[in-house]
Amino acid sequence: MRQSFLMNDRIYLRAVEPEDMDVMYEMENDPSMWDISNFTVPYSRYVLRQYIEGSQCDVFADKQLRLMIVGKSEHCILGTIDITDFVPLHSRGEVGIAVHKDYRQQGYASDALKLLCEYAFDFLSLSQLYAHVAVDNENCMRLFTSCGFTQCGLLKNWLQVGGCYKDAALLQYLNPKKLK
Repeated sequence: MRQSFLMNDRIYLRAVEPEDMDVMYEMENDPSMWDISNFTVPYSRYVLRQYIEGSQCDVFADKQLRLMIVGKSEHCILGTIDITDFVPLHSRGEVGIAVHKDYRQQGYASDALKLLCEYAFDFLSLSQLYAHVAVDNENCMRLFTSCGFTQCGLLKNWLQVGGCYKDAALLQYLNPKKLK
């Protein structure tokens, strides 16, 4: 068995700490990121502090898990990766990932997604992960498919961005150890 699920030679994933407030505040309040989330108003520091303090960092208790993506060499925060909408009965959760604009296109998202999938399947024993991705978001589609996700559906007019509706691909990754 692996010694550590949440690290590779370039990054590690860790629980959210109170010191992460400034980076989370910046990323959550970046309007360019709102079209990939379901939230369209700014987060206050108060709300973020309550989230950090209230989280048990246990996907089974919180029904979600947020991890910080951290660069190993300088211990700088590169972004966040989440499992949300976790349903224990069906052993599945939705994946979300956000990389800070200064660290995009450097392979960190791929590293983080691979680590999260290994952790979800090999340690948490989840049966599947899924993601909703705008079909015109080529980088994100490439990220998820390169990490084992396959498109299993198309949601018409799923996302509203700038007054226009966009289709979203439903991508799914089934735990290979739990396939019939």
